[in-house]
Parts: sequence; C-alpha cells; structure tokens
Amino acid sequence: MKDYFTPVILGREFSTPSDLLDSLSFVRGNNMAKAAFEMAFSDLSAKEEGVSLSKFLLGTKSKVESGVSVGIQKDAKRLVEAVSDYLDQGYRRIKIKIKPGNDLDEVSILRQHFPDIMLMADANGAYKSTDFRTLVGLDRYGLLMLEQPFAWDDLVDHANLQRAMTTPICLDESVASVNDLKTALALRSCRILNLKPARVGGLSVSKIIHDICRSHEMPIWCGGLLETGIGRAHNVAVSSLPGFVFPNDISASNRYFKEDIVSPEFKLNPDGTITVPTSPGLGVEIRPDRLEKYTKIKRRLTA
Repeated sequence: MKDYFTPVILGREFSTPSDLLDSLSFVRGNNMAKAAFEMAFSDLSAKEEGVSLSKFLLGTKSKVESGVSVGIQKDAKRLVEAVSDYLDQGYRRIKIKIKPGNDLDEVSILRQHFPDIMLMADANGAYKSTDFRTLVGLDRYGLLMLEQPFAWDDLVDHANLQRAMTTPICLDESVASVNDLKTALALRSCRILNLKPARVGGLSVSKIIHDICRSHEMPIWCGGLLETGIGRAHNVAVSSLPGFVFPNDISASNRYFKEDIVSPEFKLNPDGTITVPTSPGLGVEIRPDRLEKYTKIKRRLTA
C-alpha cells in the first residue's frame, strides 16, 4: 500500500471504485491491499450519492442471515456445549472446523444431538486426495456443505471429490478472482461459493462474481476474516445482494470483540439475522476514541 499503490492513486480522480481498482492491476495479487482502497472508495462513493452501501451495490435485503464458525474443541462435550450455546443465541447455521482425525466422529456426535440444524464442515484445505474415503463418508450426515477440503490451488481434486459426493462442496480460498471462478465452474469443482470481499480485491469484483454465480444458479454466502465493524459493514452490505442465499459468517461484534470501533455495533437479532444499515455509506460511524485507543502505528501518506 505504501510503496506501490499510494504513489499511483493519490492526487488522481476516479469515477468508480472499479476504475480505482483497475489502476492497481499492474501489481499481481495482493488483493487485500487493493481491497482496502477499493472498499474505502466504495464507502465514499455511496456517501456522495446519499445512499447506503447496500443500495449502492443494488442490494435487496433489509436483514442478512447469520451463521457462526466453531473451532476444533478439546473434546466432544465441549463441542456440543459450544454449538448449543450459539444455537441459543439464535445463529441460524453452525460451521465446525475439521481436520484429519477430527472429522467423522465430531460430525456424527453433533448430528446425534442436533439432528435438524443447518450444519456444515470447513476443512481449510487440510486434506489430501488420499483422504477421499473419509470425506465421502461425510455424506451420511446430511451436511449443508463441505468447505475447502483440499489445498487452495487444487481445483482438480475438488472436482473429482464433488463427482463422488452428494454433499455440495463449497470453495473458499480457491477462488480469489473472476478467472478462478470461471475455472472452478468449467471443472465443476464446487456447487457453492464462499465469497470474501477482501480476498477477491473488493466490492466491485465481489459484485461481478455474484452476478456470474447467479447466472450459473450457484448459491453463495459471505465468509468472515475477523473484521472489525468497518469490514463487517462492507460484508453486511454485499450480503444484501440476492445471490447470497445461505447464512453468512457475519456474527455480532461481541463474537470477537470486547468493544468494536464503530457505532452502533453489530448485534444479532432474535431471529438470527443482522440488520443491514440504511444510513449513507457504511451506515455506521467510526468511533475516533476507540480507534485511537487501539492504534499502534500511524503513517500519513501524501501525493
């Protein structure tokens, strides 16, 4: 951001967030650094139009469904207790992390305790092609989806596994661009997509990916990256688009933070949803006092 992007964009005018993003294309990858500029510019553009970020993106929902991600626990008792607690809070979908040795038994135990809940498993690329039999064994538990079982760059094994499973495979890290999505669609590597705006370079690309998925009737949902309220507001806005049909990894602010740096903080509604802000731009205000409280380093960049 400091050495490459700032010298290119400061002092210039851009008509749209996409134009700004195009000006950064001379650097390969580094999508999160690009997204930082593009998402801030999207917020500014929406404020200039006097609309919420959701409306700026052509979102249609007033609330977005919320799910929660549960890490690997020390034992089955703690796993059941953690899931039970989140269900009591109202979260609509439970995602559990799995890895070799922590998979079939954990899913089986949860299905015994919660036979009807919306349950999915996320492997974070922990498995290899030699683990096919174990992964296919997950079919018997009626999972909503199996997320990213293989490495981020292994679209072929994902395609092979999807042909062998009835459980839909969801790709996450494998799709960091529009071209990645086109490849996954051509190979039929998945049936669902987890879209993280920061991972793909911002909201402009997210909107394109959303539209392509809708044209292929592929359902999508929004993943989380431990965002503060600023990033969370962007995720809520993009999740208001009609193609986001599953509960998202967008939880209340207090899921991860003692206090957020925005006001109002995001809260879970009794029906397991997060309300989409309607004020211009992000729809929430950054708290300068809290931002200052947690700031470690400051750097001022000029044209």
